[in-house]
Amino acid sequence: MRDGVLLATDVYEPGSTPSPAVLVRLPYDKNSRYVFFERVAERFTARGYVLVVQDVRGKFRSQGATLGWTGEVDDGYDTIEWITRQPWSDGIVGMFGDSYYGFTQWSAVVAQHPALRAIVPRVTCTGNGPGIAAYDPGSGRPQPLWLEGADYLAHHWVDRDTYDFEPDLTKRPLIAAYEKAFAALGKRSTGFDLVVGGITLPPYNGPHPYDARPVPVLHCVGWFDNLGIAHMRDYAELARRPGWAAVQYLIADAVDHENYLLENAPAAHGTDHMTDDAALERMLDAYTGPALDFFDVFLRGIAGPESLPRVRFKVGHAQWRTSTAWPPPEAAETELWLAAADRAAGPVPGGRLAEHPPAEEQSASWRYDPDNLVPSATPNTFMLLRDHPDERPTADRDDVLVFTGPAAVSGKPLDLAGPVQVLLHVESTAPTFDIFVRLLDLAPDGSMRLIVRGSRQADAPGPVEIDLGHTGYRLRPGHRLALLIAGSDFPNHLPNSGSYEDPWRTTAPKASLQTLRAWAAHPSRLRLTVLPQAG
Repeated sequence: MRDGVLLATDVYEPGSTPSPAVLVRLPYDKNSRYVFFERVAERFTARGYVLVVQDVRGKFRSQGATLGWTGEVDDGYDTIEWITRQPWSDGIVGMFGDSYYGFTQWSAVVAQHPALRAIVPRVTCTGNGPGIAAYDPGSGRPQPLWLEGADYLAHHWVDRDTYDFEPDLTKRPLIAAYEKAFAALGKRSTGFDLVVGGITLPPYNGPHPYDARPVPVLHCVGWFDNLGIAHMRDYAELARRPGWAAVQYLIADAVDHENYLLENAPAAHGTDHMTDDAALERMLDAYTGPALDFFDVFLRGIAGPESLPRVRFKVGHAQWRTSTAWPPPEAAETELWLAAADRAAGPVPGGRLAEHPPAEEQSASWRYDPDNLVPSATPNTFMLLRDHPDERPTADRDDVLVFTGPAAVSGKPLDLAGPVQVLLHVESTAPTFDIFVRLLDLAPDGSMRLIVRGSRQADAPGPVEIDLGHTGYRLRPGHRLALLIAGSDFPNHLPNSGSYEDPWRTTAPKASLQTLRAWAAHPSRLRLTVLPQAG
């Protein structure tokens, strides 16, 4: 690098002829089975690409200080420049990869090296510490702190290595569990300390990617990805911008962050690619195939852009579809109103999702009890579909509101394809409170599984808009939609202090009571984007 730091880099060559290179810059050990790049390389080199895989600064075999989401712009530029000077390079570079190694692609876009011709960011976003900040980077609205993300920084961004420890999150103050771990390690995570201190560092020493020179982008989105809301925000924003709009492509699968598929959920022997090599080989074909087709167009020019669909998306429990845009032009918004609120705190089916708002004032209340927090469906949302948990026990709690719709008519499934939002009129006895919302599929056997989710922190009574992200999902005949509303989601999110105290350091968080209003004057509603019914 320009400052003399050496970054450990592997080069997989297809042959002796100079070729386009695909660069991957990641912090997860380039030679580990977790990122499986020896097997990925077989697929890239077979298609005529040099694959270049690098440990980012401060991780594993690379030198330099360990601090994520900083320094990637310059290091991306310098690595691309180095590639173009090698005898195996024809001077054309693309980039590929998931999560943090999607972020390093956006950093290279900011660097604006002329050799960078196309990127394929998967399950990622342009934001700094995505989902971890105290404010939504898209709207600027306060949001509950993603404890799972802060925990990731504490384990993975200490130094070059990764550390495995189990913080005891039952104690107060909650920060003490991490201080105990850092004391045992004899070192600490700078990134974690920044999050706890509410300090956000600028990720780019240059323009935001939205304002950089456009390059062709294939957005690979997972409908069950915990970064899916932020990734779709990137796609939607760039699709609106002149220059960028012409080179935006989208492929969206019913998959989570770790590439587990809805059709295989929950993972079993023979379908778990983390443990089964045959399952890994099958997964890698789907993982690399769209990227290779994209690079054939924009790096090698052996096919025209017209050969690629602008949008290809999976309708979960159904099939793949193509479209000229997202949401599909034939999709339409529809609204369901929260009604029968007096039954919402009872067990399922609770209140109703109705076609019209209630004519008379209705309300429902739920309590926030810091000594009896609503449990997260899974402690690891990166692998949500590996276990595909049944959330019925949570929906039946008396401190959770649930509203259910009518069953999909036999032979006429409901296909969702686009954004999902809720508007809730809420007030609280606390000066600050959190709202967690989940849209679930209620099956005929009574089990309930996630479709989309979202959250907001509120500090005043009134309407609260919550973005639940985008989805492609089929509600099959006999199944029903269920909307779940809760005041906590632990341990995925840091519990609210219920006061102006720092939630990391409070020893006495305050309980509170939240009240939802649902009627024509203060309507609370669910907005869906649906495809026309077939037939």
